[in-house]
Amino acid sequence: MTTRMRAVSQRVFGGPEVLELVEVDRPSPGPGEVLLRVRAAGVNPADWKVRSGLIRPFEPPFTLGLDVSGVVEELGAEVDGFRLGDAVFGLLLSPAGAYAEYVVIPVQALAPLPPSLDHVQAAALPVAALTAWQALAELRPGQRVLIHAAAGGVGHLAVQIAKARGAHVIGTARAEKHAFLRDLGADELIDYTAVDFAAVVSEVDVVFDLVGQGYATRSLATLKPGGLVIDAMGSEQDLADADGFRIVRFHVSPSGKDLEQLTGLVEAGKLRVFVDQVLPLEQAAKAHELSETQRVSGKIVLSV
Repeated sequence: MTTRMRAVSQRVFGGPEVLELVEVDRPSPGPGEVLLRVRAAGVNPADWKVRSGLIRPFEPPFTLGLDVSGVVEELGAEVDGFRLGDAVFGLLLSPAGAYAEYVVIPVQALAPLPPSLDHVQAAALPVAALTAWQALAELRPGQRVLIHAAAGGVGHLAVQIAKARGAHVIGTARAEKHAFLRDLGADELIDYTAVDFAAVVSEVDVVFDLVGQGYATRSLATLKPGGLVIDAMGSEQDLADADGFRIVRFHVSPSGKDLEQLTGLVEAGKLRVFVDQVLPLEQAAKAHELSETQRVSGKIVLSV
């Protein structure tokens, strides 16, 4: 069995050109971890933000990749619930990420692959679906929710999760994305390039901000008294003003249990993940270029 593998690494922060296909030692799982043979890795906006140095959870050299789908190749000590050869998917927070042929991941972050999904579709789910699922956990039937960037990787899943929880869903997106979002269940759609959403939307219970750039603060004008803005971009400070409005920053957490809940929605036909493009591992730089346009519908996935 070979002890080397291919991975996409970077030695410095910078543009997509800093991503290099290299050969490195294959990792070994520790207690509570499994080694996956990677079949597909999702590409997220967080990836290019870390690559460029815009956010710095760790210093180079590192391998990007939060979303992973693959097959269990080796079990570390104290691992229960999975066997060699199991198809699984999960969210990985590590400087040794999923843009690689093999990756080590904590067993608590993994869930069995949904029977109706292949590895590419499954690799598009963890970050985006967990973000929407966890951020909208308190959403109640009948509430009005405004989702910004509704056609994006997180947004198109948030629309479906909010609908599954019985909410009335309003989304902001370019006009050419509206048919796509109506098909996913959105009730009202706003072309943010043509009108100011804050002037035409009102009586909202929850705003889910996936844009940043001041959207969270601007969205306060759309809220009912006591309404909530969930800032998934980390661009605003937590805020509770005199009118009772709240802005709360949200950060996603790996959770195999939450992924299993999402699998239930997938198998019930209530959650569909849309993959915009699939590229081979060695074209990670091109995937980042596409992601940085912020015009992608759904997700970009690297096939390994």
